Amino acid sequence: MKFSSKNNIKYSDVGIDVDKIKSIQNSIGKNIKSTHLLPKIGKVISGFGHYAGLIEFNSRIMTLHTDGVGSKILVAQAMNKYNTIGLDCIAMNVNDTVCLGATPVGYLSYVALEKTNDNLLKEITKGLVKGAKISNMAIVGGETAILPDIITGQKKDHNFDLAGMVLGILENKKNMILGDKVRPGDLIIGIRSSGIHSNGLTLARDVLLKQHDINDKPDFVNQPIGSELLKPTAIYSNVILRIVEIFGARIHGLAHITGGAFTKLKRLNKRVDYVLDNMPAIEGIFKQIMIDGNISEKEMYRTFNMGIGFCVIAARETANEIIETINDERMKSTIIGNIRRNGTGNSFIKSSNHNRIKEVQL
Repeated sequence: MKFSSKNNIKYSDVGIDVDKIKSIQNSIGKNIKSTHLLPKIGKVISGFGHYAGLIEFNSRIMTLHTDGVGSKILVAQAMNKYNTIGLDCIAMNVNDTVCLGATPVGYLSYVALEKTNDNLLKEITKGLVKGAKISNMAIVGGETAILPDIITGQKKDHNFDLAGMVLGILENKKNMILGDKVRPGDLIIGIRSSGIHSNGLTLARDVLLKQHDINDKPDFVNQPIGSELLKPTAIYSNVILRIVEIFGARIHGLAHITGGAFTKLKRLNKRVDYVLDNMPAIEGIFKQIMIDGNISEKEMYRTFNMGIGFCVIAARETANEIIETINDERMKSTIIGNIRRNGTGNSFIKSSNHNRIKEVQL
């Protein structure tokens, strides 16, 4: 791999500056945390900056998480196909919820529409229901808002935004996985993604649709661009809960690779570094984006999942058993890296350039 910075497009060039977003989140964190002592029932034990908020009720832990699907909606509009976008929203929420070892049990949906559109809402709901069934989770309510002055976009009468919230349950505090047990020598197991999932779409669309029509099949993609970008996000909740049940405390950290991509690992444990030295070859949609946009590999690994949608961090002696269990659940996984001591929570990609191995910090 060659890491170049010459004339490379960055995510921030299309209006998404991940570093600024993190800075803003940190700046509002203190104010938000001032509310954590207010509840008269339950105790907030983790509520800002992790994959979900956690509230303790006696021995049980309740987790709360909310997320949306971002500009993937614009791809659905361009393809006039809305029956999978709801599944993406479910996936984004349940995949984050299980990063703490929690079981998703209930979902609330929020759909904001430009105008009433029964068929559009029915198609969105199909995806929500399918995702909930895959996740063994109940959709218990939600809100449908009609906001013509706020919701505007590229397709009249079909403009909308979609988000959701998941309630998860941990039966016992000792089963909670926060990442604080991640230690030097642990191995990072990567579970393959189904495609681009639901992050980085703003950059992907900007790059690809400047050079191709949405129905084109470019060099490295074997179907129309729109169909490739609209592939549903993989739902990992069942396989993750399965390995948590089997291996318990031998699993030290869990990470859903979403916005910020592999920089997400930092939220698990900031006392170690994450070295990714066995990632899959860059191919398919990721290779197409990288070449069409002249995007550096560093920026690609900061923005896209690069073929790995979920990371499991575990003790070295347990890794192969975990991989076998994941693969038995019809998902592909492999060791993609390791944990290094005396770190500060940074992620590194190992690159081979002219037969020289070097590390690049993300």
